[in-house]
Amino acid sequence: MGLLDGNVAVVTGGGKGIGAAVARRLLEAGSRVVVAGRDRAALEAIAGAVPAVCDVTRPADVARLYDETHALVGPATILVNNAGVARSAKLADTDEEMWREALEVNLSGAYRVTRAFLGDLVAAGKRGWILNIASVAAKIGFPYTTAYCASKHGLLGFTRALALELAGRGPTVNCVCPGWVDTEMAGNAVKNIARTTGRSEAEARRDLEAMSPQRRLMTAGEVADVVLFLASPQAFGVTGQAWNVDGGEVMS
Repeated sequence: MGLLDGNVAVVTGGGKGIGAAVARRLLEAGSRVVVAGRDRAALEAIAGAVPAVCDVTRPADVARLYDETHALVGPATILVNNAGVARSAKLADTDEEMWREALEVNLSGAYRVTRAFLGDLVAAGKRGWILNIASVAAKIGFPYTTAYCASKHGLLGFTRALALELAGRGPTVNCVCPGWVDTEMAGNAVKNIARTTGRSEAEARRDLEAMSPQRRLMTAGEVADVVLFLASPQAFGVTGQAWNVDGGEVMS
């Protein structure tokens, strides 16, 4: 039997990168998995998962995600809020649209989806888990990322407050805080750095790698392994915590 046999997981932003790795890891552990995101083709590429097109900034989409999950696989016991965006700019160049996008996707999206599935997760009791994929930017600041850092700091606060609210009823609530992960998002950052600084993409990538004492980018699989542990019965005593996966970049 798998570690998570009998569970139903919902993973937002599940079509690629960290979300896809998490979905596959939960499937391997025996959970049924609904992958939610905006790109149906990417979602359908996650073999064994149930695809659900959903934009977490739209309340109607989130309500439909809840209905589809119940209709197709049943009440959720694991929720992974992974949907996220990361754009960088000086504050003077961070317009209202960029600011709203960061907060709507990274913070309000997690609020909407968690609130929709909260009844399921409370009913699951000790077999209920909420995992929010934040970032080391939830703990420290980085230049040119005011909107992103603000949204991720907010997600960590959301995690801690909800963990205390639910502590007497069973579901645990935790954050996973990756550093730079070798995904499309990091690739886009490398291209942006190269474009704005005139340096080569290889040099820009080395700059990102150098931010970790291990001098490398993390892998999506490493993040998924931490999610798997936190979404297991062995981690029931862990709640309101923020686990870094960053090779020692941020020690808190």
